[in-house]
Amino acid sequence: MEIFKNILEAINSFFANIVPIGDILWVFPQNFEWYANIPVVGSFPFAIILLLGMGIWFSVRTKFVQFRFFKRGLKVLMKKEKNSTGVSPLAAFMLSTAMRVGPGNIIGVTGAISVGGPGAVFWMWISGLFGMASSFVESTLAQIFKEKDGNEYVGGLPHYGQRLLGNKKWVGVLIAVLFIIYSMLSIPIQTFHVFTAAGTAVGMVTGVNAERTSPLYFAIAIILIVGIAIVVFGGIKRVTAVTDKVVPVMAVIYAVIIVGLLIFNIGAFPTFIKEVFVGAFKPQAVFGGSFGIVLAQGIKRGLLSNEAGQGTNTMSAAISEQNNPVEQGFVQSIGVFLDTIILCTLSGFVVCSANIWNKQAYDWAAIKDSKIDVFLSSLKEMIPGTAADGMISMIICICYGLFAFTTLLGLVSFASIAGTRITQNKICTNLIRALGALIFVPIGTLCVLAGLELDNIWYVTDLINIAMVFVNAPAILIGGKYVFRALQEYAADDSRRFAAEDIGLESDVWTKEARTKAENV
Repeated sequence: MEIFKNILEAINSFFANIVPIGDILWVFPQNFEWYANIPVVGSFPFAIILLLGMGIWFSVRTKFVQFRFFKRGLKVLMKKEKNSTGVSPLAAFMLSTAMRVGPGNIIGVTGAISVGGPGAVFWMWISGLFGMASSFVESTLAQIFKEKDGNEYVGGLPHYGQRLLGNKKWVGVLIAVLFIIYSMLSIPIQTFHVFTAAGTAVGMVTGVNAERTSPLYFAIAIILIVGIAIVVFGGIKRVTAVTDKVVPVMAVIYAVIIVGLLIFNIGAFPTFIKEVFVGAFKPQAVFGGSFGIVLAQGIKRGLLSNEAGQGTNTMSAAISEQNNPVEQGFVQSIGVFLDTIILCTLSGFVVCSANIWNKQAYDWAAIKDSKIDVFLSSLKEMIPGTAADGMISMIICICYGLFAFTTLLGLVSFASIAGTRITQNKICTNLIRALGALIFVPIGTLCVLAGLELDNIWYVTDLINIAMVFVNAPAILIGGKYVFRALQEYAADDSRRFAAEDIGLESDVWTKEARTKAENV
């Protein structure tokens, strides 16, 4: 264990030299005083302006497709799988939700409110509503440019990125490698969340906080590593079989509990709405009192939570069997709505209504940086003096752990799909699965067991994350014209199977022969 600890600390020290690069890219051009001094605008880095700007542009250009076809998206969700090649739209949706709905729905929202106040929730809604359009565009592109890999579909950012950014093999390989690095470095973080949730839940039951070297933590490590490996090595259809069952359960349980708290505290709901809308434009002094801060926190956390426009959730859109690419776009757009407008709002209600920053029982300055502590303390304030206090908190912790677990499944699975852009050789696919399940998940567990807090390693994901944004943005802006054409064709005749030739593209999947075959069935 000591050798392992020394190795990881050396790696952490090495990454200390890389972390500032990610910081610079995320704050650019805020690191220039002339820009930072611009009212409101100076609170936003270019990356966030780019993500929000794309959402606004795609919303206007598609005549707000996220609202016009919302009901159609719900109908598409219920469609059954047509053949053995793709998975059902619902299965693809659940897989994307497994990635999108994660610990960020709790700690991300809590963090945004802790820094910007209740008004951050309003701007989170704004980012989510416009982000639905970005998700529609990138998901539709994933469908348009998907390919067959044996009896499965593969696609996503590395595939459409290659086709739209010069159609050079090395471009697709580079994007795939970037995404694999992003996924692998994100895995230990989610592993930490699983341990945090499990340890907290057990502590609530037993009344004893287990040491990291306790048998409990070793048992969690073994179960987690074995469980992830069994699922991901079974292929994408086994992964979707698991997420089909786990995602609805965790999301519904979480939503039911928070809605129950809302009903129990219904008197606080009008105040919550008032604080959100008032705080959006007149933030409280306890949070810094800056309009720019609340605006930036809400939009940034909203976009990072739902991943709209980042391309990091497009692999799930590609694997679905559809009659038209835009239909999966409708479905994935609903995923952003579920994540931001519903689940993030529920978390925001708990934190805002508890209002612990104004209560003497809490040292706000001391606890505001520990997001999970803020959330759990807020939960207790919502259910004071009841026997259900510990039980509800424990169930929420379990949901929190499941959020992280399904995110792990998504990270490993999406990385293996991205790897098909490098080569469709099954050896490569299994090597990537092994890298995630048998190396990086164990690294995360060993870091927990060794008591290491390797901040620099985790912060490097910020650099890869911003790199993915800057790769995906030009790709979907260039490819948007194909999505607009496909949507126009669909609006004219939604019963006709899509053919890529109709919008000026070539595809081995979306052929006119496939259309004729479908029409003759």
